[in-house]
This record gives sequence, C-alpha cells and structure tokens, in this order.
Amino acid sequence: MQYKDYYEIMALARDASAADIKRAYRKLARKYHPDVSKEDDAEAKFKALGEAYEVLKDPEKRAAYDQLGANWQAGQDFKPPPQWDEGFEFKGGGFNQDNPAYSDFFAELFGQAGGRHAHDSRHSQGQDSHAKIHIDLVDSYTGATRTITISTPTPDAQGRVQLKPRSLNITIPKGIKPGQHLRLNGQGNPGVGTGSAGDLILEIAFNPHPWYRVLDTDVYLDVPLAPWEAALGTTINVPTPVGSVDLKIPANSKAGGKLRLKGRGLPARQPGDLFVVLQITQPAADSETSIAAYRQLEAAFDFNPRPLWEHP
Repeated sequence: MQYKDYYEIMALARDASAADIKRAYRKLARKYHPDVSKEDDAEAKFKALGEAYEVLKDPEKRAAYDQLGANWQAGQDFKPPPQWDEGFEFKGGGFNQDNPAYSDFFAELFGQAGGRHAHDSRHSQGQDSHAKIHIDLVDSYTGATRTITISTPTPDAQGRVQLKPRSLNITIPKGIKPGQHLRLNGQGNPGVGTGSAGDLILEIAFNPHPWYRVLDTDVYLDVPLAPWEAALGTTINVPTPVGSVDLKIPANSKAGGKLRLKGRGLPARQPGDLFVVLQITQPAADSETSIAAYRQLEAAFDFNPRPLWEHP
C-alpha cells in the first residue's frame, strides 16, 4: 500500500485554512472534471482530488491524517505506525461505501469508522465517535476499571484543528479481546436541538507484552530450556498473566514443541488456552571447563544434526 500525500494532491501547505482547502478543491475540480478536462489522466486525478478533499475538509479526518507526521513521501510504501491513532476521537461515517473510488490507503485509516450519521434537521441525534485504546493483557483476564484520556479534535474559527484532552472512567469487561468494541452511551457528539448525544465507541487493542502473544482467545509464551532440561525432562515454574504454575517438561522435548495449559488463555464462555512454546537455549563455551564439557558431549554421542544432507 502506498502513502497518499493529500496536501500535495491539492497543492496546499500543511497549515492551509478551511477556506484555502475549499478554494483549492473548486479550482482543481474544474480543471480535472472528466466531463470538461482533455487531460489523459483527468479521471484518476479527479478521483484522487475527491479523496484528498474528503479528508482535509473534515476536521477529525484531517487531524487523524496529520498525526502520521510530515515525513512521508507520496508513493512510499506505507504501514500505519504502531498505536498512531491511540486515544484519538473522530466522528463516525469514515469510509463512504457509496464511493468505491477511495484508495486502500484511505480505507486503512478511516475504513472502520462506521456509525450513525446526524440528519439535517432541527432535532437530530448526535453522531457516534470512535477512538482506539490500548489496555494491558491482565485487564482482560481480571476485568478492570480504568481512567483513559482521549484527544478530541476541535476546530478553531479558521477551521484549524486543536486537540483537546478528555478523560473518562471506563469498565473493561473480563475476557475482552483485541478488535472488540466498548460502547459508551451518550458520550459521543452532542445532538441538535433536543436530539440525544451519540455514543463513543472504543476499539480495544492490547499493549505489547514482553512475554505473551495473543491469538483470538489463546495466549502463547516462549519458555527457554537448558539442553539437559529438554533432554532429561524436568518441572519448571511458568508465569501466567494471573500467577505462576508448575509445568512438567517431558524428556526428549524438542525446540518449537508446544505444551498446553487448558483454560488458562483469555476468559470466555469457552476459555482460551495458554500454550507454552519450548525454546532450547545453548550455554556458551566461554571457559576451559565449558569447552571440556562440550568435548565430552561430542565424544559421548554418535549424533548427526543434518542427516537429510547425506542423501539429497
């Protein structure tokens, strides 16, 4: 996927005002409209212009886009930086399904922003807002109450966006998974007239953990073993997100082997499992004693680690 420089597409500076954006769009729309333009690539440029305008005219989308920074180059291979949209609130209705011309880049940034739309009337419900938050793995195991801070884009008189912090107390239900959502009723955008406020929808992600990996409801933990532990078998104490357990390592265990701790993954109606992935760690031959021990091991075994190479 390639990065789209929406400011470059519209020939605008990054500090352009709302009025600047509108003027640039009108000028370029007349220039590239397929019904009047004689340029060969007019249709592609018109579509790119429409996408750029969709983002830059909208204070929330523009603020989210600006979060990526100004160091990206148009056409550069793009993957959103980790947690780039952490705690960032924006209105619903991101990816306009009626306009399939929008790029994969647009969909990657705004494609999950569904939700209700406010109607043009004197009394209408406010739009839903969306934000992504990161929680710790243990919060899913135990449930938790947390105070979070999200940034709400607020346009000034010139249409430029300022980010204002907003703190909320939330309850994290036990067993929630990455990608699931929490809906906070009435915490979205205010309604018009007597219309009720929209909801705030929080997408859940997990903070990276130095030990654990999560796949659906299952949790994976790499466990280092000494060669003799793997060969002879042993019992070791293994950490889990909610305490440690004793685990029996069978004799002749191999690197990459998995041992399952049933029901010790994420809580759920059918709880996930915790998989211990065995890793064999080799001690260094960094002393006369350790070198001699390796020589004795070499002499004790008639062992070829590459048997398949003998008969290709």
